[in-house]
Amino acid sequence: MVALVAKAFRDGGPFMYPILATSVFAAAIIVERIYFLAVRYRINDWSFLRKIEEFVRESDLEGARRLCDDTPIPRVVAAALDCTGCSVREVQNAVDEAAMEVLPLVEKRVHYLAMAANVATLLGLLGTIIGLMQSFNAVAGAEAAQKGAILAKGIAIALNTTAFGLTVAIPCLFFYAFIQSRANNLVEQVDRVAVKMVNMVSRTGSPL
Repeated sequence: MVALVAKAFRDGGPFMYPILATSVFAAAIIVERIYFLAVRYRINDWSFLRKIEEFVRESDLEGARRLCDDTPIPRVVAAALDCTGCSVREVQNAVDEAAMEVLPLVEKRVHYLAMAANVATLLGLLGTIIGLMQSFNAVAGAEAAQKGAILAKGIAIALNTTAFGLTVAIPCLFFYAFIQSRANNLVEQVDRVAVKMVNMVSRTGSPL
């Protein structure tokens, strides 16, 4: 199996290398984004807010702040806690500012996966065109003894680059949809937590 893949890669010609580089680039983004969105930033916002509310109800703001790390949702919560005693407008402004800071962390680099899928497909298509051009040139102008070899080489380039380009593009699109869904869910969590924190801090007696 490995030998067949290696032979197909060699037969695909020079366009196989940029497609391979695109696949490595996409794989690095996939691993990095899944780690952050599915592991590092993952949090049960309902459970987290209940713990925060218990500390706030007991006026233990330092205890509440100790629960907050540098991930998106705790950063929004910490921004609201730092405004305890401020006006509702000030709390809202602080939470909005924190949300604007963390949302780029959630959404960054995701769009590169869609780009990688398009680049891999287009490189495969370009390799296909080059391979077909070689095949047509073999039929049109090559000597009879060379026609078969040049024709076979051109067809190999066309088929292998197309196959490899699609092999890279399809997983890129799948993971793009998956990662984009996780990012959207986290953005919705941030928005929900922001609203709840404004209401929670406002109920502690801050002025209007």
